Amino acid sequence: MLNGKLVFNDALKCNSMIRKFHTTNHCMEIQKLTRLRVVDNSEIGKQAMAEGKPPKCIHIYNKTGVGMIGDKVLVAIKGEKKKGILVGLKQNQKPKVPKFDSNNVVLIDDNGTPLGTRIHVPIPTILRTILKEKTHTKGADYTKILGIASRFI
Repeated sequence: MLNGKLVFNDALKCNSMIRKFHTTNHCMEIQKLTRLRVVDNSEIGKQAMAEGKPPKCIHIYNKTGVGMIGDKVLVAIKGEKKKGILVGLKQNQKPKVPKFDSNNVVLIDDNGTPLGTRIHVPIPTILRTILKEKTHTKGADYTKILGIASRFI
């Protein structure tokens, strides 16, 4: 029996090394290397989404390293680095903040003005207060994103 257990344990070790399956839970948060969906009509965003190569998040501009609604992120899109604002997330949200089916981003330039002229998806109304607070503290004008949005949830 002892010999049988050893053989069985060796087979389990070998089997788990071959399969390389994960035992951790799936993370539903924005962190580095998370794929995002560009929801404005900027030229670089439309090309990347049409080619099936959505941008990846390479940095989040906050202290925790986990992106929330209204946070500024640095994305790699078509071999370039662009900044963006998170406007919709898949992760569980605070009460009265909607949960989206995809992780949405609006591309901006260094001054905070959006690269596109229209946002195709509805954005949460809580984003108004979040972006107004960040506009006053950072100096960049993020309220232009609210101006080009056509629908709010």
